[in-house]
Amino acid sequence: MLVLIVLQLIFTPIVCKCLDSDPLHVPHEWYQSGDILISGIMSQMFYIAFKHSFKRHPSKEFFYSSSMVTKFYQHVLALVFAIKEINENPKILPNVTLGFHIYDSYSYEKMTYHTTLDLLFKSHRLVPNYKCSSLKNLIAVVGGLGSDISICISDILSLYKIPQFPYGSFASKQWGSVQLPFSYHVVTKETHQYMGIIWLLQHFGWTWVGLFVVDDESGEHFLKDFELLLSQHGLCPAFIQEIPQKNRLNDLNAINNMFSEFCLLFRFNKASVYVVYGDSHTMVLLNTVVGSLNEEFKEFTSIGKVWITTSQIDFAVSRLQRDFNVAYFHGTISLTIHSQALPGFEKFLQVINPYRTLADGFIKVFWEQAFNCVFRNPWVKGSMCTGWERLESLPGPVFEMRMTGHSYGIYNAVYAVAHALHAIYSSRSNYQSVLRCKSTELCHLQPWQLRQFLQGIAFNNSAGETVSFDEKRETGAGFDIMNMVTFPNNSITKIKVGRVDPKALERKEVILHEDLLVWHRGFNQEVPVSRCSDTCQPGYQKKKREGEPFCCYDCAPCPEGKISVQEDTDDCSKCPEDQYPSRNQDRCIPKKINFLSYQEPMGMCLASVAASFSLITVFMLRTFIKLKDTPIVKANNKDITYALLISLQFCFLCSFLFLGRPNKWTCFFRQPAFGIIFSVSVSCVLAKTITVVLAFMATKPGANIRKWVGKRLTNCIVLSCSVTQVCICTVWLGTTPPFPDLDTKSLTEEIIAECNEGSVVMFYIVLGFMGLLSFISFTVAFFARKLPDTFNEAKFITFSMLIFCSVWLSFVPTYLSTKGKSMVVVEVFSILASSAGLLCCIFFPKCYIIVLRPELNKREQVITRKH
Repeated sequence: MLVLIVLQLIFTPIVCKCLDSDPLHVPHEWYQSGDILISGIMSQMFYIAFKHSFKRHPSKEFFYSSSMVTKFYQHVLALVFAIKEINENPKILPNVTLGFHIYDSYSYEKMTYHTTLDLLFKSHRLVPNYKCSSLKNLIAVVGGLGSDISICISDILSLYKIPQFPYGSFASKQWGSVQLPFSYHVVTKETHQYMGIIWLLQHFGWTWVGLFVVDDESGEHFLKDFELLLSQHGLCPAFIQEIPQKNRLNDLNAINNMFSEFCLLFRFNKASVYVVYGDSHTMVLLNTVVGSLNEEFKEFTSIGKVWITTSQIDFAVSRLQRDFNVAYFHGTISLTIHSQALPGFEKFLQVINPYRTLADGFIKVFWEQAFNCVFRNPWVKGSMCTGWERLESLPGPVFEMRMTGHSYGIYNAVYAVAHALHAIYSSRSNYQSVLRCKSTELCHLQPWQLRQFLQGIAFNNSAGETVSFDEKRETGAGFDIMNMVTFPNNSITKIKVGRVDPKALERKEVILHEDLLVWHRGFNQEVPVSRCSDTCQPGYQKKKREGEPFCCYDCAPCPEGKISVQEDTDDCSKCPEDQYPSRNQDRCIPKKINFLSYQEPMGMCLASVAASFSLITVFMLRTFIKLKDTPIVKANNKDITYALLISLQFCFLCSFLFLGRPNKWTCFFRQPAFGIIFSVSVSCVLAKTITVVLAFMATKPGANIRKWVGKRLTNCIVLSCSVTQVCICTVWLGTTPPFPDLDTKSLTEEIIAECNEGSVVMFYIVLGFMGLLSFISFTVAFFARKLPDTFNEAKFITFSMLIFCSVWLSFVPTYLSTKGKSMVVVEVFSILASSAGLLCCIFFPKCYIIVLRPELNKREQVITRKH
């Protein structure tokens, strides 16, 4: 629809296209005089409807017929209603009466140019730049509905810099300053509509979507932008079916081929969701095709599909199509231009009838088409129109009483122009400065002078919404999400279920009341599914099929060690270091902390053994101290014996440093303490062994080695060996000391709480030095094992050091091959076993004599046994 506001105009040259006469053009118009004349061209009031034929049904003929889209008559009434309100409102343009003049462009470019020129120059015989009727000045344009019609209008009006108000939603590239340079858009551009559709598809998980697109320039823009958005958001077009424009349907073969393609798509494609882009002609053709297919294949009415239509589509039917079954479109989701109910609009519609609006050239045709009747005409047979039929009785596809989005845009556009004019006339200073007038009477207002007032205008309409234009000359009202419900009598109703609001805060551009949605009856009110492949459950990942879109894939289990927690995961991921995959690889389970605890059986057992041997060692030390003057104690160097027993006591106790969860201090002390204490023990054993050997060597006549026998040598051996180990441990602790650490990689389901040795080299140096002392002690004791039994400990030392060396030689490979608390168990066991070996082999025989056989612990017994 095109609406033009006319005032006096100073004419400038204009270049127009050569226009041929159009056989379809008939003088449908509506005129009402006023101080300011508002003229308009109603587009898409009339169109060419058709009925198809199949090759296998030659009896069905294809024919053309001129028919009116009665639903669009509301666009005219919205204009009239806005003018009526303005004229009755003393606060807007007082003492000024608005009139209007409306034409129909027949949705035809040639007629659009013809009618635009007709409005400019007011002559049925078009002569550019010459006006033969009374002077009326064209000041602004409200229109048109489609981008093609709006661009045609702009081709002429832009030469005169006349403001234009398109009330349809166009693609961004058609929105700009090149094609519509003087436009003010009362609706939101299509980019936000695309994002609203993408949001709906993602919200319901519809990844496999069929596209029906009108075969024109706007359809090309839609495909270019929408396909890119689909791929960016992980969605795929199942097919792209172009819908030809009505003027291309002039070949029966092409029509039959089109129906065959549609039939294959509906019957064999897995997509359950269809997005339709076009205009009302597109939906009329689609309705014709689907209706005809329903006649051929009755099961189509029970097959569930979700239709998503764009804002330029209004589900409207002509008189020829009212018998088609619309049940297939039950549950359609429509994105429509935002609208609000206007007070008094329905009441205004209720009083419309052919006898009250005699100047309306559209109303009789509308009445006959809408109510399927005829006024008095001897050449036409049919039921007679009374003129008192009620508009509210008409079904939604024929006429709506609720204000549609396009009518709401027209209403706001007329008010925007009225408020801009009021701003000019109400300010005497602005009026005089802008129009250079010395009085407040109407004078020659130029269209370009209105633009600066439109740019900053803001007003509240009668619905309570604020209307204003931003820096891009847009209002940005957004889109309503409507849900279409059909009824058995072939009537429909639309329910508002959401909103796409570009101005919403906190990224809540789309609001959807999902509980209000009604789906096609074939879905049994369950959320439809539209996918190329079944959903990959958690624990699986998508595996692309060769040669198919990325939405078509197979499901493969996640590789070992990886998981997927969401459906349709592209690639499985690893768990955090402190977690591990579940058996089904669909979630991460927190790892348990692994350490040798006192509460578990192994920890309790080792602690009990260590405590028991520690008590035994204390008992032996007490016994040896108490019986220090007995021959056996004296014969075995009691000072070294005490030192060895004390060091073994600490060896048993140091095993407690390895139990429990490691902390800073236990890690810092346990390995150095173990190394130093064991070095003291082994050095004591070495000192005892060397003392035994030197003692027997000193008994030989003339031996000079007697001076080495005594406490000085044994103390020197113990101190030198111990100090060497202390120095090694000091260097270790001073450079790279041990520290508590968590090993998350060694075990799959557990985190090892361990002590990081800091420097592994220093740790093995400590072990190596201790092993060297053990090997020397074992060697010396082995060679001294055959000395007389009464004085000789070498045999027992040999057995003890054999046990000691065996334990620690087997410790190294076992320690390296275990992880977690098993490693600690190995080390604690080695400490206890080697310490117990020394204790048992060296001290148990003596304790046996001291405690159980005291008669043998006498000097006489020792001498007797010697001889």
